[in-house]
Amino acid sequence: METTRSQESTNAIERMYITMRHLLNRGFYKPMGVSGETLRNALLQLRPEIYGSIAEDKAELEGLIYVLERLPHGIEQCKYINLTSDEGYGKSHFKAIVPPKRRRNCYRIDEQQMNIEITRGRSDIYDILTHLTFLFIESDKIGRRVLIDEENETTIRDWGKLKDAVQKGKLSQADREVALIHTANILGRSFVDVMEVHAKLATKSDPERFLKIVYWLGRLAIEERTSGDKRTITFSALLRERLGHHIHGERWANTIKETLHRKGLLGRPIHIISSNMHSVLNTLFARKALGKEMPKAGALEVFEALSHSENDKLRTKVANLAAKNGMIQLDDTSGANIDVQIFDTGSMTDEACCYERSEAFRKDKPVILVMDYAFGEQAYESVDELLKPYRINGNLHYLDVHSISIMGKAGILQGDKGDLMIPSAHIFEGTADNYPFPNQLSKADFEDCGLEVCEGTMVTVLGTSLQNKDILTFFLNSTWNVIGLEMEGVHYQKAIQSASRIRKSIREDVQVRYAYYASDNPLKTGHTLASGGLGTAGVKPTYLITDKILMQIFNSNAHG
Repeated sequence: METTRSQESTNAIERMYITMRHLLNRGFYKPMGVSGETLRNALLQLRPEIYGSIAEDKAELEGLIYVLERLPHGIEQCKYINLTSDEGYGKSHFKAIVPPKRRRNCYRIDEQQMNIEITRGRSDIYDILTHLTFLFIESDKIGRRVLIDEENETTIRDWGKLKDAVQKGKLSQADREVALIHTANILGRSFVDVMEVHAKLATKSDPERFLKIVYWLGRLAIEERTSGDKRTITFSALLRERLGHHIHGERWANTIKETLHRKGLLGRPIHIISSNMHSVLNTLFARKALGKEMPKAGALEVFEALSHSENDKLRTKVANLAAKNGMIQLDDTSGANIDVQIFDTGSMTDEACCYERSEAFRKDKPVILVMDYAFGEQAYESVDELLKPYRINGNLHYLDVHSISIMGKAGILQGDKGDLMIPSAHIFEGTADNYPFPNQLSKADFEDCGLEVCEGTMVTVLGTSLQNKDILTFFLNSTWNVIGLEMEGVHYQKAIQSASRIRKSIREDVQVRYAYYASDNPLKTGHTLASGGLGTAGVKPTYLITDKILMQIFNSNAHG
């Protein structure tokens, strides 16, 4: 029997992850050498939607922007990339470089080396290696196009012009456009295409960043081809030793429990919410905090105003009111990169809180614990450690966890950006693991909300950057009733079921809530993650889900 495209794509993903694990155990590899060939070939066979024209001769520009937003500034100039554990670079003179769309500390050690700290588990490594593989494939395309004669290092005229422009530094509008025309020829793209990308990547401090990126990608590819001195990715000994041991998750969870104990909150009913660091805070307090500034505004208008970057004063006012009414902010120092907010409902006044509270609720004074988004497998590590009992003076103290709610972004298969997904089960891509659960949220909870709502199964994928149309179409059309894909659901549910049903460290009848809003539709051209974020369109679904979660917590049977 002939294999289908979805089967070939599944095999390609499996090869990628097996290869990544092998290379990690080995300790180093050369991405454009023999050791990196399997990764390159698998990614080219897979052709993820997010990487567009990766398998074509022309450069993939949207995918390039997506990758650069998730890798440290300047990585295109580095021949040596070292993935490390948290090994104390923060205490050195090196300044941490944090990518705009990924919370990870990176350090430029010298002109040729970039160190990237891995504190969020294997998913972080897979994410980085996938992006780097894409970057090196694009780099090699440039090298092939500009190098005419490897022996004599002869290059096309366009390359010389680009090099001159980069070395010149500050460019006039005319010089810039000339350089972009030559760059467009090098990349096999139109002048309009490269103009758009140039504008997107330009910063005040580095207006010609795009030209420099293309130059350095090409320069290192040329050096590899002419000298044989290839770029190298290494994994530190400490990283390989520590991986999978929950070091950062344990530190993170113990800080939370120590704070709960110190504040006298450890014995209270606890409701855990995994979400961002603004929606629960704003939903609880914003409308009353901003009553004078926005007296006639509806809730959605208030939340949209708070989402604009220029409204720092409004956000500060809401945060100050929350701090006076029982909010404790825990900015992460464990390396997990998961900030936490603790809301003591017993300290909330009616003048501040936007929700009605029953007498039973006021008597129980439950705690709402909000944790920022985990990343992939880190969701298991963090929640698994959080749900373990806390040892005080040799005695175990169990957390009275009443509910765990997960709100997140996900790719949707049946709708558009901004639509909602309510899962009834999570299935783990590439394995036989599946986790059905009774979701306290349902499609009926969101009737007449003005958004499309899908209910069904969610696939937890190994990496969003490997979204492949053939596999996703198979999931959509199969009897699995898959409505979307994300990276953490299985890992959260695995930790919850282990704690409630096996370890018995939390109550067996703990309530779970899962709801997602669509950040992309990988089956629609122009709707992938590489096409950009939701912007203000994400405000409505975010706060709609947050409100439903809080309504259920405040009206929980456990509190009357």
